[in-house]
Amino acid sequence: MTGSVARSARENELSAEYVELRDGVYRVAGSRVSLDSIVYAFIAGQSSDSIAQSFPVLTLDQVSGAIAFYLAHRDEVEVYLVAQSADHEAKRAAARAADPAFYRRLAKAKKHTPFIR
Repeated sequence: MTGSVARSARENELSAEYVELRDGVYRVAGSRVSLDSIVYAFIAGQSSDSIAQSFPVLTLDQVSGAIAFYLAHRDEVEVYLVAQSADHEAKRAAARAADPAFYRRLAKAKKHTPFIR
């Protein structure tokens, strides 16, 4: 095994211990935090430290490991993220179709509720 192949295999093993696939959802191992949350924050330019502060249930090692997993499996994770997004949109559309009156009332309430900072 060449040095770069051995290093790549070692990186895959290390990063895989930080992420698990449960019920079709990638999560940071040992937590309920989705890999999606970590990846979107990373793509948005947040540092590992900043992401870890946003998820107090995670350690910096877990966040870094999840990012390493994403980088080592980028193609696979990006396909997964597209599928998750499509599933979310389908569920959102189904909910709106099931109770359109509720969503009209919700939109009306949002227009009349002052925005407080």
